[in-house]
Amino acid sequence: MPDTFPRAEPLDRSATAELQHVIDTKTKPPGSLGRLESLGLQIGLIQRTARPRIERPVMIVFAGDHGIAAEGVSPFPQEVTVQMVANFVAGGAAINALSKVSGMTLEVVDAGVASALPPAEGFVDAAIRRGGTRNFAHEPAMTRDEALQAIARGAERVRYHAALGTNVIGFGEMGIANTSAAACLMSRICAVEIDACVGRGTGLDDAGLNRKRDVLAAALKKHAVSADPVDTLATFGGFEIAMIVGGFLAAAEARMTILVDGFIVTSALLVAHAINPAVLDYCVFAHASDETGHRRMLDYFDAKPLLQLGLRLGEGTGAALALPLLRAAVAFINEMASFESAGVSDKTA
Repeated sequence: MPDTFPRAEPLDRSATAELQHVIDTKTKPPGSLGRLESLGLQIGLIQRTARPRIERPVMIVFAGDHGIAAEGVSPFPQEVTVQMVANFVAGGAAINALSKVSGMTLEVVDAGVASALPPAEGFVDAAIRRGGTRNFAHEPAMTRDEALQAIARGAERVRYHAALGTNVIGFGEMGIANTSAAACLMSRICAVEIDACVGRGTGLDDAGLNRKRDVLAAALKKHAVSADPVDTLATFGGFEIAMIVGGFLAAAEARMTILVDGFIVTSALLVAHAINPAVLDYCVFAHASDETGHRRMLDYFDAKPLLQLGLRLGEGTGAALALPLLRAAVAFINEMASFESAGVSDKTA
């Protein structure tokens, strides 16, 4: 499969002064709405308008199983992945509740779960390999072609929603042992020791955490370093992570505002950014996760997350919680009066 990726362009910032003037002349002291002002500016530049809108926001949760789970790096058995996907489809998970309260359309995508699920509304079977990835403690998790197929299928899901008018999107994930995949991706791409990347995931005790560190350190030592982000993704990633990579690239190409969730999703952004740095212009970092390594990822991007709520669930929950702040940012631009229209005196020179 050839290396063809969605082509995101760097953000055109030529309208910055015009948009900033609109923001600064609202009936408030300049800068007094703090982060909402820079957020509104970013969304306006992405949409190329002084009247930005939030249209049909979507949360896509990608799910996949990981061969590395066989090494005991998670306290939960692999079958929890398919059980949780069934819970998403039934409407019983945290992301269901939070997507609903935030007004997001939720889609669940099987990227490569070990067991197939029956068809259901809002569920898409896009599995690359039934059974999930291979065990990267012994061999690469994916072939390069499998990784490229997953990237392409993730991009397809985003393009589907773009055609329906979506201009804001978030990504979530589910996959037992996917914090191990994310930690190795982080270690390689950010060039940091694995100890700085490994956390407790779904609740490892101290002994389990030490084992996880040892397993991942050995896996990193086994596989050669590559400057090619797709090779790195294929070696350590998951099908759900690879689909999120494709989602990032396609969403930026479609000029969507992208809500970035926690540790796993940000690991996918590391890969997408390595493929095309322009993706970062379209990203809003929703929150700082409590999972070890996420704050260091945020530092890598010089990111300023909107929320710090002590979350470490994943599923896209942090991104869903941040959507109301995007709504507020466009609301003040569109609904607040200017000093001139309200007949309010501006500050004196």
